[in-house]
Amino acid sequence: MLRNLLISIAALLTSTFADGGMWPLSEIASLGLQSEGMELSADEIYNPGGLSLVNGIVRLNGCTGSFVSSDGLILTNHHCAFSAIQRASTPENDYLTNGFHAADHAGEIPAPGYRAKLIESYHDVSDQILGGFNPEMNYEERDRLIDQNIKKIILESESAYPGKRAEVAEMYIGKTYVLFIYTELLDIRLVYAPPRAVGEFGGEYDNWIWPRHTGDFSFFRAYVAPDGSPAEYSPENVAYTPKKYFQVSRNGVSEEDFVFILGYPGRTYRHRTSYFLEYEEKYRMPFVADLYKWQIEQLEKIIEQDSLKALVLSSAIKRRANTMKNYRGKLQGMARLDITRHKRDEQKKMLEAFASEPEKQHQLENILEEIESIYSEKQQIYQRQLLLTHLFRSSTLLSTARTLYEHAEDLTKADLDRKSAYMNRNLKRTKKSTLLKLEGYDQSADRLLLSDLLERIRILPADNRIQALDENLFESGIKKLLSDLDGKSRLSDPEVVATYWDMDTLALIQTNDPAIALITTLMPELRYFEQMNHRHSGALKHLHAQLIELRKGFFKDRFVPDANGTMRLTYGRIRGYSPADGIYYQPITTFSGVIEKTTGRTPYITPPELIAVHENRDLEPYIYPALQDVAVGILYDMDTTGGNSGSPVFNARGELVGVNFDRAFEATINDYAWNQNYSRSIGVDIRYILWILDKYSGANHILEDLRVRD
Repeated sequence: MLRNLLISIAALLTSTFADGGMWPLSEIASLGLQSEGMELSADEIYNPGGLSLVNGIVRLNGCTGSFVSSDGLILTNHHCAFSAIQRASTPENDYLTNGFHAADHAGEIPAPGYRAKLIESYHDVSDQILGGFNPEMNYEERDRLIDQNIKKIILESESAYPGKRAEVAEMYIGKTYVLFIYTELLDIRLVYAPPRAVGEFGGEYDNWIWPRHTGDFSFFRAYVAPDGSPAEYSPENVAYTPKKYFQVSRNGVSEEDFVFILGYPGRTYRHRTSYFLEYEEKYRMPFVADLYKWQIEQLEKIIEQDSLKALVLSSAIKRRANTMKNYRGKLQGMARLDITRHKRDEQKKMLEAFASEPEKQHQLENILEEIESIYSEKQQIYQRQLLLTHLFRSSTLLSTARTLYEHAEDLTKADLDRKSAYMNRNLKRTKKSTLLKLEGYDQSADRLLLSDLLERIRILPADNRIQALDENLFESGIKKLLSDLDGKSRLSDPEVVATYWDMDTLALIQTNDPAIALITTLMPELRYFEQMNHRHSGALKHLHAQLIELRKGFFKDRFVPDANGTMRLTYGRIRGYSPADGIYYQPITTFSGVIEKTTGRTPYITPPELIAVHENRDLEPYIYPALQDVAVGILYDMDTTGGNSGSPVFNARGELVGVNFDRAFEATINDYAWNQNYSRSIGVDIRYILWILDKYSGANHILEDLRVRD
């Protein structure tokens, strides 16, 4: 599928970000976007002293969303709303399968755990974060001091801005830190979700694939207290009035149109070394992809035996499948493009370039040697560490037990010395999220995944074992532990967990819950990895801060910091591409392609009523003139990654023309390198969204909210 792209090493590693890049807000004014086709001024996009497009963008849990009405209506992806839809569904009202449509505000469903953040301001706090170092400090101590400085600034900021939420983001590792102040809306409600056959059309077969025909969109609404302040759900709350909301364009887009995105991309790793890339390529990603493949197969077998469990397990399967396919794409791309070797060559060229500056050359040699030693250590213990990590990610019982125990330990500490989740500012939401996770608990799935992971741990090689389990678990055997968890653990009961929440460690141990007993046994191992992670993190922050300066001197190009969950702008054009010799993909798909793919079997099912609307040619005014059909998917050469899901796609005038939701398979390696030849992102065309709302769902009140009703 992925062709051996004929691009040079220089193009791969130093491709100019004039044609890509995830640009921080501070850089927007200097990009010269008007010469690319932008019709808005920089101030109309981001204006710290006034109103701009940025004021209409929200960070919605791990996704992005945008306000599209004066009544707090938020447009995002179906897969971003998936958990909310799933939690609201019952066998009697299966909104996940059939879709959901609230006829009015009163019918909208609360989405527990969902929060919408709006950026208010930001400023550099690097000096405060990096101050106070003692030259005698080791790397672990440095990392813990940075962590404590971050917490201190956050607490001070939230005290200075009552009701706001503060976050510190690392822009360049160990070098540049920025404080962001957010308004956080706490009452988010589900308004509309298409049937799963529309919102997830093509399922995992089409995931990360172009051409695409998925209607990946949903709507939420934000609510606040009657006085306009953020508040948890209450029937008395009123719809939020945003400072800025976006006009959608029924005209959509055409090939080669200028477009741009504002959103919250997750993380990229474009300034890392070959040692990091080698660890990802040879160790971490293959391990996780293989593990998730097995887990998906087992969860699907459970659903085959009991279809009612689909509502409980669908999210777990979807998360794993998305990650697995993403990693497979990255691994294939890294192998075909030989990214790790190219990075090694780049490092060698840097060393050669500094031959005339022996001090810098020696500094770079030392930096690379230290980073190599860190990843060498990680390689030696990767199985042990990853198995322990996924032991908790795969078992709701053990994850809950760990949260209870760590919370009990941290209650005895000063607020700044606690883990972030257990600081006073986060305690309420940590408790709430812990209880929400129990809604996804299924005993058979928990037992099956846990049993497999314990068996994998049992057969670890002698030099890589988890000693605590050797001594305390395998004497009695895995079967007995699983039997005890099934018969004696009460941590699947939210009421019990709520009762245990404020217990100290001694009281938790005295409950004789086998899940808590296992956590107690594992705590020395968990502390070992916590200390190791702090040591590695402290070292890498120190080393990368020096490395980035040397890279700037070598490349003499403008540097864009890696994505880190903060708002970024990316821009480009509606543009196809050639993934292999003799093949060219057009950048816009239509509903005729949906019909061509429809087989009547999952995941290619289309509601008959929707097909009938198309057969009756009830398409106006949502038609794409060039193809005389309703546009469904759009493809563009913008630079996106995880977290950009749900980001609004704007035309040159700042009108909303689509919603970003995926990348092409070839672009899964965007996290490590971006290039205009192969990096393509995928969105759902606004015309498809409007057509479904209008002709299929009859959602007139939403169309009125969107101001597109004639």
